[in-house]
Amino acid sequence: MSSSARAVSNTDTSLGETQMALAGTTDSPQRQTAAQLPLYPALLLFLLSFLPRIREDAALTWSFWGACAALLVWWWVLGRGAARRGRTLQFEFILRQNHYLQLLAHVGVFLYWGWYWPEVLNHAWLILAQIVFAYGFDMLLGWSRRDIWRLSFGPFPIILSTNLFLWFRDEWFFLQFVMVAVGFLGKEFFTWTKDGRRAHIFNPSGFALSVVSIGLMVAGRTDITWGQEIALTLRYPEHMYLAIFVLGLVVQYFFAVTLMTLSAAAALYLLGVIYTGVTGVYFFVDTSIPIAVFLGMHLLVTDPSTSPRTPLGRVIFGALYGASVFALYALLGRVGAPTFYDKLLFVPILNLCIQALDRFVRSFRVETLGLDRLWPSMTPRQLNFGSMAVWTLFFTALFTTNMVGARHEGANPAFWEQACSEGLRDGCRRLVIKQSNNCREDFAWSCNELGILLAEGTLVEGDPGGAAASFTQACDLGLTVGCTNADVLASGGDGFMHASTSLAYAWAYEDTQPVNTACDSGNGEACYLLAEVYRSGRGVVQDEAAARELFSRSCDLGWPAGCSSLAEIYLRGESVAVDFGRAAEGFSQACSSGEAMSCLRLGLMYRLGDGGIVPDETRSLELIEQACDMGLSTACELLESTPVPR
Repeated sequence: MSSSARAVSNTDTSLGETQMALAGTTDSPQRQTAAQLPLYPALLLFLLSFLPRIREDAALTWSFWGACAALLVWWWVLGRGAARRGRTLQFEFILRQNHYLQLLAHVGVFLYWGWYWPEVLNHAWLILAQIVFAYGFDMLLGWSRRDIWRLSFGPFPIILSTNLFLWFRDEWFFLQFVMVAVGFLGKEFFTWTKDGRRAHIFNPSGFALSVVSIGLMVAGRTDITWGQEIALTLRYPEHMYLAIFVLGLVVQYFFAVTLMTLSAAAALYLLGVIYTGVTGVYFFVDTSIPIAVFLGMHLLVTDPSTSPRTPLGRVIFGALYGASVFALYALLGRVGAPTFYDKLLFVPILNLCIQALDRFVRSFRVETLGLDRLWPSMTPRQLNFGSMAVWTLFFTALFTTNMVGARHEGANPAFWEQACSEGLRDGCRRLVIKQSNNCREDFAWSCNELGILLAEGTLVEGDPGGAAASFTQACDLGLTVGCTNADVLASGGDGFMHASTSLAYAWAYEDTQPVNTACDSGNGEACYLLAEVYRSGRGVVQDEAAARELFSRSCDLGWPAGCSSLAEIYLRGESVAVDFGRAAEGFSQACSSGEAMSCLRLGLMYRLGDGGIVPDETRSLELIEQACDMGLSTACELLESTPVPR
């Protein structure tokens, strides 16, 4: 029995009874049972391949079958070799506290995240498949190297940690199994002597994530993963920072890893403050510590097995992680690589440094730097409790001052618009990044502004196709001005309409108070946005009557989109009787305010005589000419095909 197994047995008698060491002669029933264990993961993986979630994609199904085949072939080869050499295969069950506590913390993050992003639940069966594969792979790998395989909860935190940062898309899912294999191979083959015993050098999930990330960047194929979406959607839950903090405290209570999280966060925050002081803008655009990095500080680099033993070594270790994220984010951004890799690439290098850090710390007396005054005569437990208290105070300060969370000043595109106009460092580039990220999260106002940026091509290279897609997305999300801009772009015009980013920021986060205040103060755009709120039921009870009243008020205050939106409601009869007269009135007001598409719509109404409107070809041509003069190419083409009345 191993020393770790004996420790478990001494701690808990029932665990000692659960621990098994199956041995015997070559033909004993016990040996046969152990030798057949790898069949169960392979069989379960095969059965999982028939789930509707798996069968809906042929490539995904073949990925499962390929993994099954690999396990079965390996099992056959291993069995033949063991029989030929007369080996006795054994296994023992070991329950380690760090494994199941990390498992609980990971599950908590997944449940909270999945409540806000359905794709997490859609991925659940695939996570289960990876866990099954991991047990089969680890079992076969262990028996290929020695006669005893240790059964534990260890694969759970490895797989869950990996999936908190990177998934492959269904058609490339076989690479997910490869990534799992890489993690376990790194754990098995890269070892050293630590504290008098052999131990793995690298955090298994960190090693796999780093290796695969490098491969993806070299190949330029990040698109075959969900990596970017994971980094963005982790912030969907309103209180994700708080949830990770609380779950992290549980792990920190039982394992003295708080110093690493604290020093990593402090280093990253301090570097960000220095950057902001020098440049006037925020380094991470809309937060002091990105949510995925915050997660990495708690569940990726705090593995007790692959981190320093000394308190000061852990402080340096954490600080180096924070500094590496800062440096990699800047470097990846400069070379055009996805920046979400920043938290993954440096972890194996840090793991390689842990013994050197401990030797460095032990090489001089703590009195040299006065460190004895920081934690004088403190036991390890007292030091950990003190560190947890400091970390709690630091996080509370970050959270209450909006340095982390959705209310960070940089989350408002208006901040970056001003930074861009003032020529601050990377202000324009990060404005585009912010609008692009928000659009990915289905914030209609950012899609509209991104469309304008891509259509005008002043801050970024022009992209008419991308602009059209952004305007269409804004329109589909209920922002009428996006529909108008899509029509203008399709017609070859260039008079695009903006939406107030400061008000739209409040609209996007369902904070109606600033929009209400601005509307009551006579801001036409605010009334328009508030109308969209009631029209779509965004953060309030849907109320079509209130929406019409607010569109009307917006129109009266001179906001043309309010007039055209009101006209569309009466033209289509949306929760109100069709009224062509009021539709024509709304289009007329919008046209007078410079909205070309409304001029064209009104001109066509006069041409067709819609809803009892007296046909007037002369008035129709005047309006279409006016739309053409405003740059609407559709109107110009219509004029060319229309005979001039005599």
